[in-house]
Amino acid sequence: MLASDLAVAAETAAFGLPEVKRGLVAAAGGAFRLGRQIPPKVAMEAMLTGQPISAERALQLGLVNRVVPADRLLDEAFALADLIVENAPVAVQVSKRIAAGITDGAIPAEEADWTRTTSEMGRLFSSADAKEGMRAFAEKRPPHWKGE
Repeated sequence: MLASDLAVAAETAAFGLPEVKRGLVAAAGGAFRLGRQIPPKVAMEAMLTGQPISAERALQLGLVNRVVPADRLLDEAFALADLIVENAPVAVQVSKRIAAGITDGAIPAEEADWTRTTSEMGRLFSSADAKEGMRAFAEKRPPHWKGE
């Protein structure tokens, strides 16, 4: 969702980064992308608590474009797509690349973030907390953190 250009959400949807509840980190880009899409303090709260953001709050924060009843989700998403395809394809593609900072299919501004994420993931996966979090999840029990 954080890598998408547009988002239509069902009113019952919730968005979050629950990884910390399992001793993990949002390593697929969430740890650095969320704070670029919503206010940093709100993003930090979501990341550090693992608590979800409701669809309505996501709309208020600009994380999603529209919130609709679940039975209207696909219709609304296709309606939004229809508005886009009415436009010149090359102009849409170029606009997206410029807005997203895409050069040759990559986002150079994120390179340092990906390097940092990879480095930190190595440290995290070797921690006792990460192992405990995954074990607790598999065993359907609360984790017992050691801070190591």
